[in-house]
Amino acid sequence: MNITVYSTSTCPWCTKAKDYLKSKGVDYKEVNVGIDREGAIEMVKKSGQQGVPVIDIDGTIIIGFDQRRIDSLITQ
Repeated sequence: MNITVYSTSTCPWCTKAKDYLKSKGVDYKEVNVGIDREGAIEMVKKSGQQGVPVIDIDGTIIIGFDQRRIDSLITQ
């Protein structure tokens, strides 16, 4: 499973999403779009959004911290 969490250092929902994935024992790559301009451009191309968090789970894009949607994708 390939998971990328696009986040910023000051986003509380990003922290919740990352903590949730950690609590499930799921590995993920974090891209801090506050300091990674290329990562920010990639996130906008994938999601059409500038807000964070954006979570990419095997190519499925989740905007915001949507626990039910995350669960449906990580428990397949």
